[in-house]
Amino acid sequence: MNRWLFLRKNKKYWAGMMLGSCLASGGCTHPREYWRNKMKVGPQYERPIELVSNEWIDEGSPKVQSKLKQDVRWWEEFDDPILASLIDSAYLENYKLKDAGFRVLAARATYNVKVGQLLPQSQTWDTGYDRLNISPNVGFATLLPQKAFSLWSTGFNLTWEFDVWGKFRRNIETASGQYQASVEDYDGVLLTLISDLANFYIDYRTGQAQVASIKKYVEIMRGSLQIAEERFKGGATSEVDVEQAKLNLAQTQAQLPPNEERVRKAGNAICVLLGIPPEDLAKRLGEKPIPTPPKEAKVGIPADLVRRRPDVRKAERELAAQCAQIGVAEAELYPSFAVNGYLGLWSSEIDSWFTPNSFFGRVGPAVDWKILNYGRLLNNIRVQDAKFQSLGAAYQQTVLNAGREAEDGMIEYIKAEEAALLQAKAVEAANKSVALAKIQYIEGSVDFNRVYVLEREAIQEIIKLNDNLGSYAHGIVHLYKAIGGGWEMRLQEPALSDMENRPSPREQGGNPDDYDSKPRPEGFGYWKEVFKGHKPP
Repeated sequence: MNRWLFLRKNKKYWAGMMLGSCLASGGCTHPREYWRNKMKVGPQYERPIELVSNEWIDEGSPKVQSKLKQDVRWWEEFDDPILASLIDSAYLENYKLKDAGFRVLAARATYNVKVGQLLPQSQTWDTGYDRLNISPNVGFATLLPQKAFSLWSTGFNLTWEFDVWGKFRRNIETASGQYQASVEDYDGVLLTLISDLANFYIDYRTGQAQVASIKKYVEIMRGSLQIAEERFKGGATSEVDVEQAKLNLAQTQAQLPPNEERVRKAGNAICVLLGIPPEDLAKRLGEKPIPTPPKEAKVGIPADLVRRRPDVRKAERELAAQCAQIGVAEAELYPSFAVNGYLGLWSSEIDSWFTPNSFFGRVGPAVDWKILNYGRLLNNIRVQDAKFQSLGAAYQQTVLNAGREAEDGMIEYIKAEEAALLQAKAVEAANKSVALAKIQYIEGSVDFNRVYVLEREAIQEIIKLNDNLGSYAHGIVHLYKAIGGGWEMRLQEPALSDMENRPSPREQGGNPDDYDSKPRPEGFGYWKEVFKGHKPP
């Protein structure tokens, strides 16, 4: 009991003991660091070192150029205006992209809400009427002329907590990072949209090529069947040759429906990306060969992945946002200081309500210190720190995945071309073999089985060649998606008059130095203008 009385009489000692306990627990920021962080507690964010290679595995390949591609519309290198127009249409009409854009607006508004918390946090205007009846058992009731009276009141109440420890500014940093992450998410959705549309378009053209090739060989095999029937009628061969020719023709024709299905499904996927119901795109897309990719790819260096890939940048921004939450949690350890004020008019008679004598006001400081909750507050700091460490590991994993995907796309691009070149030679040899075997069959030097086998091989070889050409085109798409190319198309929009209404959500020292090197229209005006031309759902 004596100890508690001592603490009550010695409030300075009590406060000092609690502050010392806080410092000893490791949850507090050193005064020098607090001052260096512009009077904000908690750790100051520093961008982690990324796990990236110094060079590509295929650095020596003539198809890989270390110079980073400057033309962001890489799909135009296919020299296919139809593909370019599809991507432009999808950019305006895709609903998934719209969804991501509206999330940017929500994150932007959330950021502005957090900025507003630096101002008085609570402002209310109250107006009311009360009829009061004072109990005669209350001591001062005998001093009143009447026990029941009216009270007319109106006034303005304000509470302003000062950001002494940086709690509100750290929340702004968090909202800033989350807003920037939402922009990166938009760019990531746009990047995926472009690559998905290009891939489905390649699938569409590959399916068309397969159908055309199969139909061509169907006609060749019909000719072989006609030759076998003529030789059978002439008595030169048995009916086995005719049936074998029919078998070959039917087996080849049976490969048409799956490839026609492939074309239709690719077209349906393209329709969804365009934001329209599935329809037959045959008239719109026409007949064209499989897109031919460029002979070389300008991919830059592995370190460029960190600066270009939206998913990597999003993970880094989420990491920065979480770092600020550690400071928010630590600020709860310290006392908060606020000012409460009220200005109003009170009167028992409505006639005298708005007169100078009815004026009433009060103002006073308030201190809130959660001195008996340090176990909970310290554990909350540990929770926020653990989340930060988790996001740090997730960020490094994202960087590693980016490197792997870039290398996968690169080797796919390189090897698919090699395979296509060799397969083209195989197709040429197979076609010559079929032509020679037919001549020999007509002359009677070989039986039809030789023709049957060679025709079967020829159709399989042309199918492989079309698939290889498709894989070659897919390879460059996968590569450019992996290095983060294509989202920059939104930066080619014309400047908007109301884009200056931002402020940029950038806290000094809170963001990586290169963040502003990625230009972005950040204001409401840009996003509203983007959505203006969109069709309503």
